[in-house]
Amino acid sequence: MEAAVPAFIAALLTQIGDRSPWLTAILADRYGRPFTVAFAALLAHGAGNAVAATGGMLIAPILTPNAKQLLLALALMFAAMGALWRLKAPDRLEGWRLGAFLTPLLGIFILALGDTTQFFTLAFAVRAPSPWFALGGACAAILIVNLAAALMGELSWRQLPIRGFRIGFGLLTLIAGVISGAAALRVI
Repeated sequence: MEAAVPAFIAALLTQIGDRSPWLTAILADRYGRPFTVAFAALLAHGAGNAVAATGGMLIAPILTPNAKQLLLALALMFAAMGALWRLKAPDRLEGWRLGAFLTPLLGIFILALGDTTQFFTLAFAVRAPSPWFALGGACAAILIVNLAAALMGELSWRQLPIRGFRIGFGLLTLIAGVISGAAALRVI
């Protein structure tokens, strides 16, 4: 259970500044079905995070406690680099004519493949006795953020102070990643 809360917080903060809620808002506006689009986004993210949790379960027995902490430090530093990098608009998937469920399911799965949320899920899954709690916490946060984006729509979502949030989140995770990495390497 101790993996659910940190995975929830990390996924929530990561998703707020990510491109997938933005794409969710775009597709919810296009199709006029925010709950369907948000559910498809949840399934898309859930599939990628399930792979990460499974990977965490498989590699956890071979990692030392310091290696597990170093993996978390890397996840934090990669999150910082992603947050401090300029947010590029997602492809609007205008040529996709798969409907209100399949378009967001496939589009968001492709967009989110290998994203920071999955790296956090992996890092928390290796540290927990049950990696599925990390998956559950991440998916709950993903649902909240993407449902909010779908209900708000693109115009309202774009009016949020995402840039300032990303900078603050990036600096915070950079500091946390450096401290965690230094502790894992026994520098401090």
